[in-house]
Order: sequence, then structure tokens, then C-alpha cells
Amino acid sequence: MADTTKKTPRWVFVMEPKRCIDCEACMVACSVENNVPIGHHRNWIAHQTKGSYPDVSLFFAPENCHHCTNPPCERVCPTGATYRREDGLVLIDYDRCIGCRYCIQACPYDARYFDEERGVVDKCTFCVHRLDAGQPPACVETCVGGARHFGDLNDPESEVSKLLATHQHYTLYPEAGTGPAIFYLVD
Repeated sequence: MADTTKKTPRWVFVMEPKRCIDCEACMVACSVENNVPIGHHRNWIAHQTKGSYPDVSLFFAPENCHHCTNPPCERVCPTGATYRREDGLVLIDYDRCIGCRYCIQACPYDARYFDEERGVVDKCTFCVHRLDAGQPPACVETCVGGARHFGDLNDPESEVSKLLATHQHYTLYPEAGTGPAIFYLVD
């Protein structure tokens, strides 16, 4: 008899900084897909240096909300507007958000911004509307260099699971204890 139980997905990003060319196509796709106000971004490219003089190189690290398993933004939200879904997505109920910005201060990844026009905090949702429709996040679809990988960590056959099983990787700020859902491959 076949096993018909299906585990709830655990959505994660695996980023390959060596493949990012800083074209910002992911930023544009996200802004258009999610109607992000001009001057704000739900995702971005961090510029980092590696090495020491004279052997110094610049590399680019794609970034967005880390959809933590232990999100500090959720703990500080006084109204419960920030919440975590069973599949790991950390989302905002905009009807409950009072714009206090405590979550902005609590996030170690600087992944949130205040949307002045709507009077609420906003951030990356992993394009939840697309995921719920069976599509990948817009930033993944438009990544020219193939630096962004997205999938279900609970599926051992997913691309992200295979990448993490076969490559050295790290997360940002492990000392914060957030359990981020973004992993970076080591060169």
C-alpha cells in the first residue's frame, strides 16, 4: 500500500552568490509582481568583499526576508499581525498591522520596510499568491544568472534539498537563533 501522507512543505531559498551578476532582475520582478512602492524593495542584492589586499574580490548575495522558524518579528508584534504559516512562510495580516514598526527593529536581516501610503509594514512573502497557485516566486523565474533556487526542504528530491545535501552552505547570523529559510552555497 502506497504512503498517501504528504508532509507539509518547508519553503526555502538556496542562493548561489557566485552566480549572481547584480543585474537586479529579481528586484524588478518582485516590485512589479507585488506592486512595491517606488523607493522600497522586498528583495535586494548585498555587495560583499572577500579576501584581503591584493587578492580581493567582490561578490553579490541575493537577499530577502528569511522566513525564520523562530521569527523575532512575530514575537514583538503587539497585534499578532505577523504570523507564521504551517509551511514556514512568515506573513503579515495587513488588516491587523497598526504600523508600530516593532517588527522592523526586531529583524536582524533588515527585511522589512514601512509602506507610508498604506500605513503598514511590508516585506517579502516568497510570492505566497504564486506559491498557492503552484508557481515559483517571481524573483526565481527572472534570475538571469540562476543564483536563486526555491523549493520544499521537506522533499528530499527537490532541487534545494539536493543542493544542500551536496554543497557546503551557511546561513546569515546563526547566533541570532532565528532558523532562517535562506541558505547560501559556499563557492
